[in-house]
Amino acid sequence: QVQLVESGGGLVQPGGSLRLSCAASGNIFNLYARDWYRQAPGKQRELVATITKGGSTNYADSAKGRFTISTDNAKNTVYLHMNSLKPEDTAVYYCHAVQGLYHYWGQGTQVTVSS
Repeated sequence: QVQLVESGGGLVQPGGSLRLSCAASGNIFNLYARDWYRQAPGKQRELVATITKGGSTNYADSAKGRFTISTDNAKNTVYLHMNSLKPEDTAVYYCHAVQGLYHYWGQGTQVTVSS
């Protein structure tokens, strides 16, 4: 079993920045990919950014140039650095990890971008 705990969400003004964290614990051996998803009210959950065990990254078009995903392997933590935030970035952000055939999710952290 793997546990994922997100933190760092909150209320920010348009143009502001936030850093989300996702700490993994438990049987974290051979976690292949770590992702951030988000779900806005009335919308489907969507992939925002991915980082593989090898360090390759991929971003949704809406995140390119503004968001950066990174890892601190010593802390088993993945970060999502979000800059130039827009009201349309408002959503619950979820951490996700893959281990073999298993998928794990965090509980989500709310990000609200509003003036």
